Amino acid sequence: MTPIEKVIRKNDTNVNPIWIMRQAGRYLPEFREIRSKNNDFIKLCLNENLSSEITLQPLKRFNLDAAIIFSDILILPYGLGQKVKFEKNFGPKLDKLNLNEMVKVDEIDFIERVHRVYKAINKVSSNIILKEKNTIGFVGAPWTLLVYMINQQSPKKELKKDFFKDNFLINRILQIIEKFLKIHIKHQIDNGANIIQIFDSWAGLLNEKDLPNYIYTPTLNLVNYVKSLNIPVVCFPREIKNYKEFCEIVNPDVINIDYNVDPKEIVKNIKIPIQGGLDPKILLTDINNVKKETTRYLEIFKDHPYIFNLGHGVLPETNPEMVKNLVQTVKEYK
Repeated sequence: MTPIEKVIRKNDTNVNPIWIMRQAGRYLPEFREIRSKNNDFIKLCLNENLSSEITLQPLKRFNLDAAIIFSDILILPYGLGQKVKFEKNFGPKLDKLNLNEMVKVDEIDFIERVHRVYKAINKVSSNIILKEKNTIGFVGAPWTLLVYMINQQSPKKELKKDFFKDNFLINRILQIIEKFLKIHIKHQIDNGANIIQIFDSWAGLLNEKDLPNYIYTPTLNLVNYVKSLNIPVVCFPREIKNYKEFCEIVNPDVINIDYNVDPKEIVKNIKIPIQGGLDPKILLTDINNVKKETTRYLEIFKDHPYIFNLGHGVLPETNPEMVKNLVQTVKEYK
């Protein structure tokens, strides 16, 4: 049993596993070198040789307890025939959604478009470097994918004024998203992913009254599906106001918290294993501060099953030496 599985399945508080969101990415010079020769981000995710190499890069440097496959949540709309491109200093741009075309997509079409992600997972999970470690597959949560697919870009800029106007469209797309997320999850697991994380990056955008329709019910359906395959499932409903309620309703195996919540409140209110929390900006400070803040989280969660992680992805300007110090601090903590 891996250290992460001990935390999840045995509620073991004597191990301190660590992995980091976006651990395979822009802060690593070896990743930047590959990226400089591969302009199309989606194509890079669908190159099983390069994406598996990128996935393993951080594990060659740091004593991490899991690899998370180098891919993107927007592989799902891409697989459904919606064009996705990433623009420098802007982020993702999606073509207008064509529901008439999307409803014609079947499982074979979808797999044909995205199967290289599964090939990459297969390559990663069978690599000797992952002995005694986990391979994490992931998906975007239905709400977050809906946001991108209708909004056609990150809602950081803004959510379209008429986003909610077409109830039929929204419900139809949510059904399609759920169906193909299950297919996407199943193929990741069949190829060696032994943990699934569900990223709800835009959970914080919704009012409380809208949570049951857009977050609780669709995410619960996915969580139950992953559990039915006997694989642990982690949820990250970023910036949701009430983590306690989310855990009680959706009941994932692990909850990943963001850096805006008070970890002391979380540990008091949540019974299930917890992951994450540290502000990625801490890694832009100095070694002493990284050690101090990391230890603070480890102290708060020392009697609670806990997987160390950040409260969001590692920032591109992070010095890899800081990540090395972070991992070392976690590993040496008693």
